[in-house]
Amino acid sequence: MPSEPAKPSTSGIVTDENSGERHIPESVRADGTTRKAIKIRPGYRPPEDVEVYKNRTAESFRNRGKGGVVGAEGLKEQKQETTAASAASNKNAKRREARKKAKATADDNAPGGASVAKEAEEIVDPEVEKEKKARNLKKKLKQAKELKSKKEGGEALLPEQIAKVIKINELVRELEALGFDADGEPKSDNAPDTTKEG
Repeated sequence: MPSEPAKPSTSGIVTDENSGERHIPESVRADGTTRKAIKIRPGYRPPEDVEVYKNRTAESFRNRGKGGVVGAEGLKEQKQETTAASAASNKNAKRREARKKAKATADDNAPGGASVAKEAEEIVDPEVEKEKKARNLKKKLKQAKELKSKKEGGEALLPEQIAKVIKINELVRELEALGFDADGEPKSDNAPDTTKEG
């Protein structure tokens, strides 16, 4: 009856009970080929098989304060997470509170006048936003045209710069949708009407 190999160690070394030889048994790779059995010289102990020395006295000394209230460790971890992110969140919270106070004081001082002024701002707001977006698009278009002239001049451009050059037509379309021409100037609807009349 053939001898059954003993239980393999952490590193995969098996000791033959009859002969006492140690070896890593044959195994099959993922591609289907087989690895040969590897003999291990007597006395060799791989690092995976070496047990780490544990001094129980030192370990209990290190853990002496940790055996307190059940669940207290979880609370400590949560507090550390909140303090790490709290610098920015505290700043934002202070800003929010300041805005609320300013709004409350403004409403208390002039309850009727403040709301009328806000409504007037909201009426003008879409036009201002439109002009602001047009200025932004005009700026981007100018940069893209400058990069295009550099490219035509023979300079090498970065990938981000090439992407800007490619978007020139898209920027012109967005400007036209807002009611501006390719140069970023407002389109004059009166000009075509005067040519029809004359």
